[in-house]
Amino acid sequence: MKRRNFLRNFGGTAFGLSILQTALAKGMTENLDLLDDPYQVLGNSGAVGNIVVVGGGMAGTTMAKFLRLWGGTGVKVTLVEPNATYYSNIFSNMVLTGERTLSQLAYNYSTLQSKYGVIVKNYAVTYIDPTAKSVTLSSGEKLMYSRLVLAPGIDFEQLPITGTKTNIDKVVHAWKAGVQTTSLKNQIQSMTRKDTFIITIPPKPYRCPPGPYERACVVADYLKRTKGGGKVIILDANSGLQAEPENFTKAFTQTHKGIITYVPNAVISSISADTGTIITASAGTFKGKVLNVIPTHKAGNLITQSGIGLNNAGGGKWAGVNVLTYESTVIPFVHVIGDSSSTTQPKAGHIANAEAKVCAAAIIQLLKGEPINPTPVTNSSCFTPITKTTASWLSVVFKYDATTGTMVPTGSGVTESAGATSENYEDMLKWFNNLMSDTFK
Repeated sequence: MKRRNFLRNFGGTAFGLSILQTALAKGMTENLDLLDDPYQVLGNSGAVGNIVVVGGGMAGTTMAKFLRLWGGTGVKVTLVEPNATYYSNIFSNMVLTGERTLSQLAYNYSTLQSKYGVIVKNYAVTYIDPTAKSVTLSSGEKLMYSRLVLAPGIDFEQLPITGTKTNIDKVVHAWKAGVQTTSLKNQIQSMTRKDTFIITIPPKPYRCPPGPYERACVVADYLKRTKGGGKVIILDANSGLQAEPENFTKAFTQTHKGIITYVPNAVISSISADTGTIITASAGTFKGKVLNVIPTHKAGNLITQSGIGLNNAGGGKWAGVNVLTYESTVIPFVHVIGDSSSTTQPKAGHIANAEAKVCAAAIIQLLKGEPINPTPVTNSSCFTPITKTTASWLSVVFKYDATTGTMVPTGSGVTESAGATSENYEDMLKWFNNLMSDTFK
């Protein structure tokens, strides 16, 4: 592939950025066509250390892979993740409508082990000692570290919900792909054209800003195609659309007109699981057959309940970090990446992949005793299915601003596509495959 075509086709993706960085490390920027396999572990890079990564999602897996890929033979990497299988949250909305299955979104860590030499421990973390620089696992094993990377994702605050246990169990968020995804799928597929689906959106920040609006669209499309109609109500705790305002406004008022009702400033006061009723503070009372309630987010429990002092940002809900290295602003030698960190970047899979690479590169430089990159750049891109055959997208590039110490959008900020098209849908499939390959393969 010619260099200019390579840059044009892949340079704006997580996949492309990783290949470019590997090419730079190998001194091959003028001959990228020679880089048959960009995912090859370097030899002796000069970095020496023992890195423990906790969390095997998009951030943690990318982190473990690229620490080994760029760090070379002197960097030992251990990934701690209690689950042997990761189910992608990206595309999980398509499971609800039968376009995908959970098994198609399942990924494991075999390549990390066989190709990159990452040590994988399928246990939970029970204790972190930042003074001794050790992590204790549920197996009783203690891991020592030079640097610790935490990527536990998100957890949720309690809902103001009442009802029988059976009915409460039906009110799921399905914001972590898995059992709840299947539960919500079954509930949606049991609906009739006379039924109402209610999805609630928590106050920002929450994982995947366009995700709830995307879910509303694919459910509306499913009801229209398979049930002959139905109702979808979006109760948004925020004052307005948090992503792709033009595309989603068009989707709600034109593409899915008569099915979707969007209600902003809908902060939940109480939920009755027995009657399917949601009462909001000022937007009114709503009743539906299927309640998809997404709770207010917080950093993963490993951080907020660990007592290691990382929950210092966002009212005690998120971990404060220095975005040059993603090192904790409270505990030295501990880094936090992905959804649990408090940054100006969105909480989403693509940006988690990008943050992990910035952090991995910084840790390698720190291990070598060399200066870190003072001007990191990240890219957040996301495709959104609007119907079974069309999709829209958004993209934004962030760069480090030394004045504020934050990542700020470049250019005109967030760009969104000019509507939803079938061509975007095809690009979405390629984007997903590239991103997941870059993370897990």
